[in-house]
Amino acid sequence: MQPITIRSAVPADLDPIVAFQRAMARETEDKDLDLARVTRGVRAALQPSDGRDRGAYFVAERDGQVLASIMTTYEWSDWRDGWFWWIQSVYVVPAARGRGIYRALYEHVLRRAHEAGDVCGVRLYVETENERARAVYERLGMRRAHYHMYEVDFVL
Repeated sequence: MQPITIRSAVPADLDPIVAFQRAMARETEDKDLDLARVTRGVRAALQPSDGRDRGAYFVAERDGQVLASIMTTYEWSDWRDGWFWWIQSVYVVPAARGRGIYRALYEHVLRRAHEAGDVCGVRLYVETENERARAVYERLGMRRAHYHMYEVDFVL
């Protein structure tokens, strides 16, 4: 068996990433995301046709099979004169969980953020009741921030 490889996602990764996002929404929020909408959203990040940088996906694969994905998006902080990278859209296929794949993706993101030179931190949000994910993030050295998140959702 080959080791896990972490790489930047490419347009050919569209189908597994879309499937991951839909599975994650079902698992974590009991939501059935619209296939066409999610496909458009992932495609727009993988192949921006309007020049807008919506973020970057990274995938973990073994033996040519994509087993996990993670997305980073960006928020400018005027207080810190730097970028926060937000970790979003994390998914590891159930059969591959507990084998260090998320850790490898997370460490890849941290390494890339450090290399960028203008990143002041890495953040993520997690469903309040997703205790398993919270435990993983804390084991990797992340700590709970003192912010609450609020939103107005125009889509879901």
